[in-house]
Amino acid sequence: MFEVLSLLSLAMIFTTIAPHLPGEHWLIRVWEFPRVQQIFIIAAIELGWVAYITAIGPTIASIVFAGLLLLALGYQISWVYPYTLIGPREVTRVKQPQQDRVFSIMTSNVYMHNDNYRGLIDLVNQHKPDMLVTLESNKDWENAMTPIHEDYPYRLACPLENLYGMHLYSRLPFKEEEIRYIIEDDVPSMQVTIEIENEPVVVYLLHPKPPSPTENKSAGPRDEELTLVGQEIVDEDRPVIIAGDLNDVAWSPTTRNFRKHSRARDPRLGRGFYNTFHAKHPLVRWPLDHVFHSDHFDLVKIQRLPGYGSDHFPLFTSLQLTRNSEHCESSSAPETSDTSPDANRS
Repeated sequence: MFEVLSLLSLAMIFTTIAPHLPGEHWLIRVWEFPRVQQIFIIAAIELGWVAYITAIGPTIASIVFAGLLLLALGYQISWVYPYTLIGPREVTRVKQPQQDRVFSIMTSNVYMHNDNYRGLIDLVNQHKPDMLVTLESNKDWENAMTPIHEDYPYRLACPLENLYGMHLYSRLPFKEEEIRYIIEDDVPSMQVTIEIENEPVVVYLLHPKPPSPTENKSAGPRDEELTLVGQEIVDEDRPVIIAGDLNDVAWSPTTRNFRKHSRARDPRLGRGFYNTFHAKHPLVRWPLDHVFHSDHFDLVKIQRLPGYGSDHFPLFTSLQLTRNSEHCESSSAPETSDTSPDANRS
Protein backbone atom coordinates (compact mmCIF):
# COMPACT_ATOMS: atom_id res chain seq x y z
CA MET A 1 0.00 0.00 0.00
CA PHE A 2 2.87 2.36 0.82
CA GLU A 3 4.42 1.93 -2.64
CA VAL A 4 1.10 2.56 -4.41
CA LEU A 5 0.32 5.66 -2.36
CA SER A 6 3.86 6.95 -2.86
CA LEU A 7 3.74 6.58 -6.64
CA LEU A 8 0.30 8.20 -6.85
CA SER A 9 1.45 11.04 -4.61
CA LEU A 10 4.53 11.70 -6.73
CA ALA A 11 2.38 11.75 -9.87
CA MET A 12 -0.05 14.30 -8.44
CA ILE A 13 2.71 16.48 -7.02
CA PHE A 14 4.31 16.51 -10.47
CA THR A 15 1.06 17.45 -12.28
CA THR A 16 0.53 20.25 -9.76
CA ILE A 17 4.00 21.67 -10.39
CA ALA A 18 4.19 20.89 -14.13
CA PRO A 19 2.34 23.97 -15.51
CA HIS A 20 4.98 26.18 -13.92
CA LEU A 21 7.96 24.42 -15.41
CA PRO A 22 9.86 26.33 -18.13
CA GLY A 23 8.54 25.72 -21.63
CA GLU A 24 5.32 25.76 -23.62
CA HIS A 25 5.12 22.09 -24.66
CA TRP A 26 1.67 20.52 -24.38
CA LEU A 27 2.96 17.88 -21.94
CA ILE A 28 3.60 20.72 -19.50
CA ARG A 29 0.69 23.06 -20.22
CA VAL A 30 -2.02 20.41 -20.47
CA TRP A 31 -2.05 20.10 -16.67
CA GLU A 32 -3.62 23.56 -16.40
CA PHE A 33 -6.90 22.04 -17.59
CA PRO A 34 -7.97 19.25 -15.17
CA ARG A 35 -7.53 21.07 -11.87
CA VAL A 36 -10.99 20.08 -10.60
CA GLN A 37 -10.34 16.42 -11.42
CA GLN A 38 -6.95 16.65 -9.72
CA ILE A 39 -8.58 18.04 -6.58
CA PHE A 40 -10.72 14.93 -6.22
CA ILE A 41 -7.84 12.57 -6.99
CA ILE A 42 -5.51 14.31 -4.53
CA ALA A 43 -8.21 14.27 -1.85
CA ALA A 44 -8.72 10.52 -2.38
CA ILE A 45 -4.97 9.82 -2.08
CA GLU A 46 -4.82 11.98 1.04
CA LEU A 47 -7.56 9.88 2.58
CA GLY A 48 -5.48 6.83 1.66
CA TRP A 49 -2.55 8.22 3.62
CA VAL A 50 -4.80 8.94 6.59
CA ALA A 51 -6.00 5.32 6.52
CA TYR A 52 -2.41 4.07 6.18
CA ILE A 53 -1.13 6.19 9.06
CA THR A 54 -4.08 5.12 11.23
CA ALA A 55 -3.51 1.42 10.50
CA ILE A 56 0.30 1.20 10.35
CA GLY A 57 1.38 4.22 12.33
CA PRO A 58 3.11 7.42 11.20
CA THR A 59 6.48 7.36 9.49
CA ILE A 60 8.59 10.25 8.24
CA ALA A 61 7.84 9.33 4.60
CA SER A 62 4.09 9.01 5.11
CA ILE A 63 3.90 12.30 7.00
CA VAL A 64 5.94 14.08 4.28
CA PHE A 65 3.78 12.71 1.47
CA ALA A 66 0.55 13.55 3.32
CA GLY A 67 1.80 17.08 4.01
CA LEU A 68 2.91 17.71 0.42
CA LEU A 69 -0.41 16.42 -0.89
CA LEU A 70 -2.26 18.73 1.47
CA LEU A 71 -0.30 21.67 0.08
CA ALA A 72 -1.01 20.51 -3.48
CA LEU A 73 -4.71 20.21 -2.67
CA GLY A 74 -4.88 23.74 -1.30
CA TYR A 75 -2.94 25.08 -4.28
CA GLN A 76 -5.26 23.43 -6.82
CA ILE A 77 -8.33 24.70 -4.96
CA SER A 78 -6.95 28.25 -5.03
CA TRP A 79 -7.04 28.23 -8.85
CA VAL A 80 -10.65 27.10 -9.26
CA TYR A 81 -12.18 28.64 -6.12
CA PRO A 82 -13.07 31.94 -7.88
CA TYR A 83 -15.40 30.00 -10.20
CA THR A 84 -17.33 28.30 -7.41
CA LEU A 85 -20.55 29.62 -5.92
CA ILE A 86 -18.68 30.97 -2.90
CA GLY A 87 -16.20 32.96 -4.99
CA PRO A 88 -16.60 36.76 -5.33
CA ARG A 89 -18.61 37.93 -8.31
CA GLU A 90 -17.00 40.32 -10.74
CA VAL A 91 -20.05 41.17 -12.84
CA THR A 92 -23.32 42.45 -11.45
CA ARG A 93 -26.48 40.65 -12.51
CA VAL A 94 -29.30 42.83 -13.86
CA LYS A 95 -32.56 42.13 -12.06
CA GLN A 96 -34.84 44.08 -14.42
CA PRO A 97 -33.23 44.20 -17.88
CA GLN A 98 -33.85 47.05 -20.31
CA GLN A 99 -34.54 44.99 -23.41
CA ASP A 100 -33.45 47.68 -25.85
CA ARG A 101 -29.98 47.59 -24.25
CA VAL A 102 -29.68 43.79 -24.00
CA PHE A 103 -27.47 41.78 -26.34
CA SER A 104 -27.32 38.00 -26.44
CA ILE A 105 -24.74 35.74 -28.06
CA MET A 106 -24.60 31.98 -28.51
CA THR A 107 -21.23 30.37 -29.16
CA SER A 108 -21.08 26.79 -30.35
CA ASN A 109 -18.19 24.61 -31.42
CA VAL A 110 -20.21 22.33 -33.68
CA TYR A 111 -17.53 19.60 -34.14
CA MET A 112 -17.04 19.56 -37.88
CA HIS A 113 -17.87 15.84 -38.34
CA ASN A 114 -21.13 16.15 -36.39
CA ASP A 115 -24.11 16.12 -38.78
CA ASN A 116 -26.90 16.93 -36.31
CA TYR A 117 -27.52 20.28 -37.97
CA ARG A 118 -31.14 20.26 -36.87
CA GLY A 119 -30.08 20.09 -33.24
CA LEU A 120 -28.30 23.44 -33.41
CA ILE A 121 -31.04 25.03 -35.51
CA ASP A 122 -33.62 24.02 -32.90
CA LEU A 123 -31.53 25.57 -30.11
CA VAL A 124 -31.18 28.78 -32.10
CA ASN A 125 -34.93 28.93 -32.71
CA GLN A 126 -35.60 28.28 -29.04
CA HIS A 127 -33.21 30.82 -27.51
CA LYS A 128 -33.14 33.37 -30.35
CA PRO A 129 -29.73 34.93 -29.68
CA ASP A 130 -28.93 38.25 -31.33
CA MET A 131 -25.72 36.67 -32.58
CA LEU A 132 -24.69 33.07 -33.24
CA VAL A 133 -21.04 32.07 -33.66
CA THR A 134 -20.23 28.58 -34.96
CA LEU A 135 -16.74 27.14 -34.69
CA GLU A 136 -15.29 24.18 -36.62
CA SER A 137 -18.01 24.89 -39.22
CA ASN A 138 -17.22 23.92 -42.81
CA LYS A 139 -19.13 24.22 -46.08
CA ASP A 140 -21.52 21.42 -45.07
CA TRP A 141 -22.45 23.31 -41.91
CA GLU A 142 -22.74 26.55 -43.86
CA ASN A 143 -25.23 24.96 -46.28
CA ALA A 144 -27.15 23.25 -43.48
CA MET A 145 -27.73 26.49 -41.57
CA THR A 146 -29.64 28.19 -44.39
CA PRO A 147 -32.99 27.76 -42.52
CA ILE A 148 -31.93 30.48 -40.07
CA HIS A 149 -30.87 32.96 -42.76
CA GLU A 150 -34.21 34.77 -42.75
CA ASP A 151 -33.88 35.54 -39.03
CA TYR A 152 -30.15 36.21 -39.31
CA PRO A 153 -29.72 38.33 -42.44
CA TYR A 154 -26.25 39.62 -41.49
CA ARG A 155 -23.59 36.98 -41.89
CA LEU A 156 -19.86 36.48 -42.15
CA ALA A 157 -18.50 33.14 -43.36
CA CYS A 158 -15.11 31.45 -43.24
CA PRO A 159 -15.76 27.75 -44.01
CA LEU A 160 -12.70 25.55 -43.60
CA GLU A 161 -12.08 21.81 -43.57
CA ASN A 162 -9.32 21.93 -40.94
CA LEU A 163 -11.51 22.16 -37.79
CA TYR A 164 -11.02 25.95 -37.64
CA GLY A 165 -13.81 27.25 -39.83
CA MET A 166 -15.98 30.01 -38.35
CA HIS A 167 -19.38 31.50 -39.17
CA LEU A 168 -21.17 34.51 -37.75
CA TYR A 169 -24.96 34.93 -37.93
CA SER A 170 -26.46 38.15 -36.63
CA ARG A 171 -29.87 39.75 -36.26
CA LEU A 172 -28.09 43.07 -35.88
CA PRO A 173 -26.30 44.78 -38.75
CA PHE A 174 -22.56 45.04 -38.34
CA LYS A 175 -19.74 47.01 -39.92
CA GLU A 176 -15.95 47.07 -39.88
CA GLU A 177 -16.13 43.31 -40.38
CA GLU A 178 -12.80 41.58 -40.73
CA ILE A 179 -11.60 37.99 -40.99
CA ARG A 180 -8.14 37.92 -39.51
CA TYR A 181 -5.30 35.40 -39.30
CA ILE A 182 -3.56 36.84 -36.27
CA ILE A 183 -0.84 34.23 -35.71
CA GLU A 184 -1.37 31.16 -37.89
CA ASP A 185 -2.29 31.17 -41.59
CA ASP A 186 -4.96 28.48 -41.18
CA VAL A 187 -6.59 29.75 -37.97
CA PRO A 188 -9.05 32.62 -38.55
CA SER A 189 -10.67 35.00 -36.12
CA MET A 190 -13.39 37.56 -36.73
CA GLN A 191 -13.96 41.12 -35.64
CA VAL A 192 -17.10 43.18 -36.22
CA THR A 193 -18.72 46.31 -34.81
CA ILE A 194 -22.41 46.37 -33.92
CA GLU A 195 -24.55 49.05 -32.33
CA ILE A 196 -26.62 48.80 -29.17
CA GLU A 197 -28.79 51.87 -28.64
CA ASN A 198 -26.53 53.84 -31.01
CA GLU A 199 -23.44 52.82 -29.03
CA PRO A 200 -20.78 51.04 -31.13
CA VAL A 201 -19.66 47.73 -29.63
CA VAL A 202 -16.63 45.80 -30.90
CA VAL A 203 -17.01 42.01 -30.96
CA TYR A 204 -13.97 39.71 -31.17
CA LEU A 205 -14.51 36.05 -32.09
CA LEU A 206 -11.59 33.70 -31.45
CA HIS A 207 -10.65 30.03 -31.82
CA PRO A 208 -6.89 29.49 -31.44
CA LYS A 209 -5.38 26.02 -31.63
CA PRO A 210 -4.85 24.17 -28.34
CA PRO A 211 -1.59 22.70 -27.10
CA SER A 212 -2.07 18.98 -27.78
CA PRO A 213 -0.38 16.03 -29.49
CA THR A 214 -2.72 16.34 -32.49
CA GLU A 215 -2.71 20.14 -32.88
CA ASN A 216 0.10 22.47 -31.79
CA LYS A 217 2.80 20.79 -29.75
CA SER A 218 3.36 24.17 -28.06
CA ALA A 219 0.97 26.54 -26.33
CA GLY A 220 2.96 29.45 -27.78
CA PRO A 221 0.69 30.37 -30.75
CA ARG A 222 -2.44 30.31 -28.59
CA ASP A 223 -0.82 32.38 -25.86
CA GLU A 224 0.54 34.86 -28.38
CA GLU A 225 -2.85 35.33 -30.04
CA LEU A 226 -4.56 36.01 -26.72
CA THR A 227 -1.79 38.40 -25.73
CA LEU A 228 -2.05 40.39 -28.97
CA VAL A 229 -5.84 40.62 -28.79
CA GLY A 230 -5.58 41.69 -25.15
CA GLN A 231 -3.20 44.48 -26.14
CA GLU A 232 -5.67 45.67 -28.77
CA ILE A 233 -8.59 45.63 -26.35
CA VAL A 234 -6.84 47.64 -23.65
CA ASP A 235 -6.48 50.51 -26.14
CA GLU A 236 -10.13 50.29 -27.21
CA ASP A 237 -12.41 53.01 -25.79
CA ARG A 238 -15.60 51.41 -27.08
CA PRO A 239 -17.47 48.59 -25.32
CA VAL A 240 -15.97 45.20 -26.17
CA ILE A 241 -17.18 41.58 -26.16
CA ILE A 242 -14.80 38.65 -26.65
CA ALA A 243 -16.29 35.24 -27.40
CA GLY A 244 -15.31 31.84 -28.70
CA ASP A 245 -13.52 28.60 -27.96
CA LEU A 246 -10.18 29.81 -26.61
CA ASN A 247 -8.92 26.25 -26.08
CA ASP A 248 -7.87 27.41 -22.64
CA VAL A 249 -9.54 27.07 -19.26
CA ALA A 250 -10.82 30.10 -17.42
CA TRP A 251 -8.35 29.68 -14.56
CA SER A 252 -5.15 29.23 -16.58
CA PRO A 253 -2.31 31.76 -16.24
CA THR A 254 -2.70 32.66 -19.93
CA THR A 255 -6.39 33.54 -19.62
CA ARG A 256 -5.80 35.30 -16.32
CA ASN A 257 -3.10 37.44 -17.94
CA PHE A 258 -5.37 38.10 -20.94
CA ARG A 259 -8.12 39.35 -18.63
CA LYS A 260 -5.68 41.35 -16.52
CA HIS A 261 -4.11 43.20 -19.43
CA SER A 262 -7.33 43.68 -21.41
CA ARG A 263 -9.39 44.47 -18.29
CA ALA A 264 -12.02 42.06 -19.62
CA ARG A 265 -14.55 40.76 -17.13
CA ASP A 266 -15.80 37.21 -16.68
CA PRO A 267 -19.48 36.78 -15.73
CA ARG A 268 -18.84 33.20 -14.54
CA LEU A 269 -16.80 34.30 -11.54
CA GLY A 270 -18.75 33.35 -8.43
CA ARG A 271 -21.43 31.60 -10.48
CA GLY A 272 -20.00 28.31 -11.70
CA PHE A 273 -17.61 26.63 -14.11
CA TYR A 274 -20.04 26.30 -17.04
CA ASN A 275 -17.99 23.43 -18.41
CA THR A 276 -18.52 23.22 -22.17
CA PHE A 277 -16.02 20.45 -23.04
CA HIS A 278 -16.12 17.42 -23.22
CA ALA A 279 -19.87 17.07 -23.81
CA LYS A 280 -19.69 13.28 -24.11
CA HIS A 281 -17.47 12.51 -21.10
CA PRO A 282 -18.96 13.85 -17.83
CA LEU A 283 -15.85 13.10 -15.76
CA VAL A 284 -13.51 14.99 -18.12
CA ARG A 285 -14.98 18.46 -18.43
CA TRP A 286 -13.71 22.01 -18.16
CA PRO A 287 -14.65 25.50 -19.44
CA LEU A 288 -13.14 26.01 -22.90
CA ASP A 289 -15.80 28.32 -24.39
CA HIS A 290 -15.86 31.85 -23.08
CA VAL A 291 -17.59 35.20 -23.22
CA PHE A 292 -15.65 38.10 -21.71
CA HIS A 293 -16.63 41.76 -21.87
CA SER A 294 -15.58 45.24 -20.91
CA ASP A 295 -16.87 47.08 -17.88
CA HIS A 296 -19.68 48.63 -19.94
CA PHE A 297 -21.84 45.51 -19.49
CA ASP A 298 -23.71 43.76 -16.71
CA LEU A 299 -24.99 40.20 -16.83
CA VAL A 300 -28.57 39.28 -17.68
CA LYS A 301 -28.13 35.53 -18.11
CA ILE A 302 -25.50 32.89 -18.74
CA GLN A 303 -26.45 29.32 -19.53
CA ARG A 304 -24.84 26.18 -20.83
CA LEU A 305 -27.24 24.73 -23.38
CA PRO A 306 -27.95 21.05 -24.09
CA GLY A 307 -25.67 19.10 -26.39
CA TYR A 308 -26.60 18.08 -29.92
CA GLY A 309 -23.82 15.68 -30.91
CA SER A 310 -20.80 17.97 -30.71
CA ASP A 311 -18.00 17.47 -28.21
CA HIS A 312 -18.81 20.98 -26.92
CA PHE A 313 -21.96 22.28 -25.28
CA PRO A 314 -23.18 25.64 -26.65
CA LEU A 315 -22.90 28.65 -24.34
CA PHE A 316 -25.62 31.32 -24.26
CA THR A 317 -24.81 34.69 -22.69
CA SER A 318 -27.03 37.74 -22.42
CA LEU A 319 -25.54 41.10 -21.42
CA GLN A 320 -26.94 44.56 -20.84
CA LEU A 321 -25.07 47.64 -21.98
CA THR A 322 -25.35 49.52 -18.70
CA ARG A 323 -22.60 52.11 -19.07
CA ASN A 324 -21.88 54.04 -22.25
CA SER A 325 -18.31 54.83 -23.28
CA GLU A 326 -18.26 58.35 -21.90
CA HIS A 327 -19.79 57.23 -18.59
CA CYS A 328 -17.98 53.95 -18.07
CA GLU A 329 -16.79 53.50 -14.51
CA SER A 330 -13.41 51.94 -13.82
CA SER A 331 -14.98 49.26 -11.67
CA SER A 332 -18.32 48.06 -10.39
CA ALA A 333 -19.25 46.75 -6.99
CA PRO A 334 -19.37 42.95 -7.09
CA GLU A 335 -22.72 41.33 -6.69
CA THR A 336 -23.18 39.46 -3.42
CA SER A 337 -26.03 37.12 -4.27
CA ASP A 338 -27.64 35.48 -7.27
CA THR A 339 -30.58 33.15 -6.94
CA SER A 340 -31.08 32.72 -10.68
CA PRO A 341 -32.04 29.09 -11.47
CA ASP A 342 -31.11 29.31 -15.15
CA ALA A 343 -27.37 28.55 -14.86
CA ASN A 344 -26.41 25.04 -15.88
CA ARG A 345 -23.34 24.12 -13.87
CA SER A 346 -21.28 20.99 -13.83
